[in-house]
Amino acid sequence: MEVERIQTLALNQLKELPPQFIRPVNERPENTKAVEGVNVPIISLSQPHNQLVKQVTEAASKWGFFVITDHGISTTLIQRLQEVGQQFFALPQKEKEAYANDPSTGSFEGYGTKMTKNLEEKVEWVDYYFHLMTPPSKVNYDMWPKNPPSYREVTQEYNGEILRVTDKVLEVLSEGLGLERKVLKSCLGDEEIELEMKINMYPPCPQPELALGVEPHTDMSALTILVPNNVPGLQVWKDNNWISVNYLQNALFVHIGDQLEVLSNGKYKSVLHRSLVNKEHKRMSWAVFASPPLETVVGPLPSVVNDRNPPKFSTKTYAEYRYRKFNKLPQ
Repeated sequence: MEVERIQTLALNQLKELPPQFIRPVNERPENTKAVEGVNVPIISLSQPHNQLVKQVTEAASKWGFFVITDHGISTTLIQRLQEVGQQFFALPQKEKEAYANDPSTGSFEGYGTKMTKNLEEKVEWVDYYFHLMTPPSKVNYDMWPKNPPSYREVTQEYNGEILRVTDKVLEVLSEGLGLERKVLKSCLGDEEIELEMKINMYPPCPQPELALGVEPHTDMSALTILVPNNVPGLQVWKDNNWISVNYLQNALFVHIGDQLEVLSNGKYKSVLHRSLVNKEHKRMSWAVFASPPLETVVGPLPSVVNDRNPPKFSTKTYAEYRYRKFNKLPQ
């Protein structure tokens, strides 16, 4: 079945959105505007360790989201990562389609656009490229773009850097729970923890006030670390309001995901977020999801549960969690 790509639609210079992209009235950005004057937490990884633990713990507990600076990933590498992603999406459509995925088989690796079985569901204004980055034993390099030729080299280098940052953030979050530094990573599979890259491409949209790039959701991962281009659009939900996340050059956006909320028994919040689109400019983001292997059993850690704080979540494998979330079943 041929899939209608958002990038192709945008190139047709539509004056109006097709009906399948127009959100219900109560979901439209024009009717659900973000509050002004509220800024998300910005945290330097280079500050004294005790202060770092305090700030990250507070942000993860109150927001489920924070922006990190001084992370040690070079500006040059981030620029190269963005360049190879942009170059892939600039390829002829036929060449991109050679990597098309088929979510109906349960595999999302490759080039995709959200498809829905329910004709009443609205479609998001985004194309994407998705693939596993680590551990090496599970990576299928056939699913990585061959063009541009430097894609694999650049992405592998970024993978090494984002692994380092992920380890650091998980260590700090462990300490914030009063645990040894390695506990959270150990619960998520240790060296078998999986990093998945998703490049989101949001083309210019003729009526951005009626559409969403990505609808409100929480990430099923443990942690998501994202680098955007300079076109803003990410919004996070806090205190019953949408809060816009401003672009900050070379900063990384950190989302607490569902698995960390479960492990912390709700102390850390899995952040509800959405993505808006732009009428004039293409927006892109490079999200890396840190998730446990499918067979990993995840539940509230015994050390964070007591009589005053009983378990808020059931214990299950990550595979079962994914299945239930994909199929919108109660957890």
